[in-house]
Amino acid sequence: MAAFPAHDRAPDRHRVAVLVRPGLLPIELGIVHQLFGRAESAAGAPLYTVLTCTLVPGAVRTAADVTINVEHGPELLSEADTVIVTASDEDYTPADGRLSPPLAAALAGIRGGARLASICTGSFVLAAAGLLKGRRATTHWKSCDRFRELHPDVRLDPDVLFTEDGDILTSAGVASGVDLCLHMIRSDHGVAVANAVARTTVVPPHRDGGQAQYIRRPVPEPAVSSTGAARAWALDHLEQPLPLRELAALESMSVRTFTRRFREEVGLSPAQWLIRQRVERARQLLEESDLPVDRVAANAGFGTVVSLRHHLRTVTGVTPTAYRRTFGGPGPTARGRDTAG
Repeated sequence: MAAFPAHDRAPDRHRVAVLVRPGLLPIELGIVHQLFGRAESAAGAPLYTVLTCTLVPGAVRTAADVTINVEHGPELLSEADTVIVTASDEDYTPADGRLSPPLAAALAGIRGGARLASICTGSFVLAAAGLLKGRRATTHWKSCDRFRELHPDVRLDPDVLFTEDGDILTSAGVASGVDLCLHMIRSDHGVAVANAVARTTVVPPHRDGGQAQYIRRPVPEPAVSSTGAARAWALDHLEQPLPLRELAALESMSVRTFTRRFREEVGLSPAQWLIRQRVERARQLLEESDLPVDRVAANAGFGTVVSLRHHLRTVTGVTPTAYRRTFGGPGPTARGRDTAG
């Protein structure tokens, strides 16, 4: 018997299955349902159906003082377009990194072509199943040493909020599950839909996956300056060249000191961060304005269509024209002028 209702099999309705285990964190399950459940088309139609499953349907213990009832079993995974594995308190004391036979069988039932994602230490499950071998992944910073010990074949990046390596995504701590889900929604349906979800749920619409996790580090002296003012100024002037020396001067720092502080605070070099912000600006303009591609390139700070095309293709895999064709734009007039993209 099919787990997803028939009306959820329409091409425009993406099916998300959340795999939970005993000791799950209720907030992680809530994040997935809340964010994907709020995503709607311009006409107000739901874009996703989110269902929860577990290895044995019925009562499932959580890490809090409540128990949830899960109706669906692992057969749900064979029908899902996206499978998300949440954390369990069992992940923090893994014996040997191996999966139980029922869990291994459930993961083996995921259909080919499905997108996989994990929140927090759910990455241990994907790694134990061999799904992260040779891939870039992350997990909660407190569990990184254990993760490396159990799964040395995974390219672990302990300093980021989330990773995306092909069709597999992983996120760090609980809150980074918000960033991960919004990133998937943005990738599926564009900036406008993701921003609407963020506004509705009152969360920041975008934090780069490359932003550093909030790992405990020595607290700087109060006199030490931040690079936040320079970043805020840069976001208001992305169309300008923004040489590094000017950004450093805004904080009264040398270029060397500014670059070091910037990387400590953001997890990226100033140049990497600027490219990401310019790509996001270009994506927004391609979706929400009727500007021709050369104007989009100029307004986003890339200067030329060639530069815009290169950086947008690196991030999204498509040209500006293809991106606008997929994610909209106000009408055919704008798309008709995109001959340069």
